[in-house]
Amino acid sequence: MVSDYNYQFDNRHIVHIDLDTFFVSVERLQNSALDGVPVIIGGLSDRGVVAGCSYESRRFGVHSAMPMRMARQLCPQAVFIRGDMDTYSRFSNLVTEVIADRVPLYEKASIDEHYLDLTGMDRYFGCYKFTHELRETIIRETGLPISFGLSVNKTVSKIATGEAKKGTTRELYVEAPRVKPFLNPLSISKIPMLGPKTYRLLRSMGVDKIETLSLVPPEMMERVLGKNGIVLWQKANGIDPSPVERYYERKSIGTEQTFETDTTDFRFLNDWLLKMVEKLAFELRVRNKLTACVTVKIRYADFDTHTIQKRIPYTSFDHVLMREARELLLRLYKRRVLVRLLGVRFTHLVSGSQQLNLFEDTPEQVNLYLAMDRIRKRFGKDAVGRAVGG
Repeated sequence: MVSDYNYQFDNRHIVHIDLDTFFVSVERLQNSALDGVPVIIGGLSDRGVVAGCSYESRRFGVHSAMPMRMARQLCPQAVFIRGDMDTYSRFSNLVTEVIADRVPLYEKASIDEHYLDLTGMDRYFGCYKFTHELRETIIRETGLPISFGLSVNKTVSKIATGEAKKGTTRELYVEAPRVKPFLNPLSISKIPMLGPKTYRLLRSMGVDKIETLSLVPPEMMERVLGKNGIVLWQKANGIDPSPVERYYERKSIGTEQTFETDTTDFRFLNDWLLKMVEKLAFELRVRNKLTACVTVKIRYADFDTHTIQKRIPYTSFDHVLMREARELLLRLYKRRVLVRLLGVRFTHLVSGSQQLNLFEDTPEQVNLYLAMDRIRKRFGKDAVGRAVGG
């Protein structure tokens, strides 16, 4: 099994770029008084949770997803900020634009991280030198601090980025012959997508280091964890064939409804629009995606077609997307003549969801989404929905 994968991807050059303490860094760009002091960002009520925190606050034990009440107890001297996703989205897009101008194949993995595939570029100039210069350019043009890891695949480069943050250069290149020596002494908790439940199970088996995990027979890993066990075993051995998926700014999901009878009933149109938005928002969350652009489309009975769109902060929440879609419909439907078709589309998709949840001051609302999504996953997308659009 090892022979099937070990050397197949060693000629790749994959970079993982991570924006350090992204939310905090953006806030500090706008307010230099925050430099060097503990900063905690998230929902500000006692029921809120931490969305991001500075290294200064982490020294007191504060971390992301921690209840805000606990963060206040651990670090009462911190500056607490609710945060502004509109601003964070804008800075994220600035970084993506710098990368897009210079890299032919890149993937925007989330609001604050990218993967780059530089395979073949080493024929013309060193991949490490290129990435170092790219990092310097991003810092110069955006003012944001970043770290990167360069290696043979996504898994190793992401782990390398995490280790790079411990150094002064914030850069780490793990060449193919060094992959195993680099991974072996690290904790299994460093492996991307290894959750707390799996971590506890492996620790109960006496597996704490990546080297130990790499030596477990793959057949045993499959018996214990199914297909995921094989994936983890491969990652522990420095094996990850997953490609860098080309990022298209126009990645989208959408739906349209052609009515059996043309209509001018605005309430009818509004209700249909909100039903479509609700289903698409659920699809976003299932796919762990966020959207930054909403488009509404109308086709009149004479086939005259109009669209309108709006850029928004990244989200996958029904109530936000419904509000924006309704506003666009009000702006778009001006003719007040018979409508034949109505459509909505979400574009500029990126991966991620948890960061947005952490800005909510109402955990009841987040829990409601989670409960409704569980019902839909079990009984179908139409199993539960809002009584009225709103």
